[in-house]
Amino acid sequence: MVDGFGAAQRGAGGEAGARTLVSYNAGIRACEKGEQWQRALALLAEMWEATLERNVISYSAGITACEKGEQWQRALALLSEMREAMFEAQRHQLQHWNQRVREG
Repeated sequence: MVDGFGAAQRGAGGEAGARTLVSYNAGIRACEKGEQWQRALALLAEMWEATLERNVISYSAGITACEKGEQWQRALALLSEMREAMFEAQRHQLQHWNQRVREG
C-alpha cells in the first residue's frame, strides 16, 4: 500500500502540489486510524523524498499514529521535527515579506 504511493497518485492524474499533499495526508490519516504507525512514517518519509512540504496535518497524523502504536520516542521526534519545520517556514516568510517591503 505504501510503496509507490506518490507515483501511483501522479499516474492517476495527481500532480506535485496541493492535490498530492492532500492525498498523502489522507493516506497518513488512514494509517493513523488503522494503527499502522510504520506505514504512516513511511509516507512521511516518501513526502520528504518527493520534496513535498509536510504540514501540521501531516505531522499531527504521524504523531498520533505513533502514539497509538506506543512509539513515544518516534512521536516526540516528529513533534520536534514539526516545530523546527514550522519555525523555518515562518522565518522564510518573514524574509520574503521583509524583501518585498524594502523593494517598495
